[in-house]
Amino acid sequence: MNDRAAGDVPDMDRDPAPSAPATAGAPLKREAWFAWIEELCAEEGYFEPLGKRHWAYFHDDGPILLVSFESLDRILARKGQMPFGRDVAVANGWSHLTVICDGETWFRDPAVWGYFDRLVDEAFFEDFDRVLFYGAGDAGYAACAYCVCAPGATVLAISPRATLDPAVAGWDQRSTALRRLDFSSRYGYAPDMTEGAARVFVIYDPQMPENAMHAALFRADWVTPLPARHFGDSIESAIENTGLLPALLTAACEARLDPVSFARLWRIRRRFSPYLRTILRKVELAQRPRLALMVCRSVVQRLGGPRYRRKMQELEARLGLPPSTTMGGPLDESPGEGEDIRD
Repeated sequence: MNDRAAGDVPDMDRDPAPSAPATAGAPLKREAWFAWIEELCAEEGYFEPLGKRHWAYFHDDGPILLVSFESLDRILARKGQMPFGRDVAVANGWSHLTVICDGETWFRDPAVWGYFDRLVDEAFFEDFDRVLFYGAGDAGYAACAYCVCAPGATVLAISPRATLDPAVAGWDQRSTALRRLDFSSRYGYAPDMTEGAARVFVIYDPQMPENAMHAALFRADWVTPLPARHFGDSIESAIENTGLLPALLTAACEARLDPVSFARLWRIRRRFSPYLRTILRKVELAQRPRLALMVCRSVVQRLGGPRYRRKMQELEARLGLPPSTTMGGPLDESPGEGEDIRD
């Protein structure tokens, strides 16, 4: 650990997170990436295998630790080929631990269990003032399951599943082939493993039955459900694409996240094209033209959006309503100021 004090202002002049060196303009392949990351970690932490299908990447910096879980394929496909939490950690002067999996392992591996046992035995988490666990989907499950190793930690989990054990979640018919994994032994049932956490924030879509049922299994005073409707399993993608992830992680780490602050931050979805298209599609499928018109008027008034303006005019004509006069005049094919609505 370094000597940074807990209340120090992050160094805004610190070097940005390094990116993997491209070979002939192409991203690194697996073996070249492993060689590069091992060389990088020799100076700032460590990179070590955990059995055959998992690795631990640790970057040692400040007194706050971000623990995340991610697949190797996703890291290799990302620009820069670094774990997604790395940029957030570097920008804030945090330390960062990522557990990486190769394939759909759900981090259910005795080697991973042994690694976290070792961290507990070495009092690793006690060296940090604050610890934040983060993950989505199977990684959200892992964040909840392994946070038991750091009592008092905060957890931010997106669409986590409580377990794949058919005796508990037999109603979830997704990933049935993975039920062969052991969810009944060490670190198995995620809701029980959160008992020592200070706060657990579960972001989920209540309109997706399976995810809503998993979220309902996280019942405790320290769990705060944060509904994000109309996103299904794409919540993490939306959070990353809107640039909201750093603000969410920082708010959770600094004990500023709650339903009100999340709702305020989550309003960014009102500028997010996939979300707006989903809302319009749903109201059209429900055959509610007046509600569809309200959606289009809202988008046009706030963002411009020629596609939505054309749809607004079409709906007004169909409903026999006079053309809107507060939406900027006649149809203009140029995007509005701050426009990010793309077809």
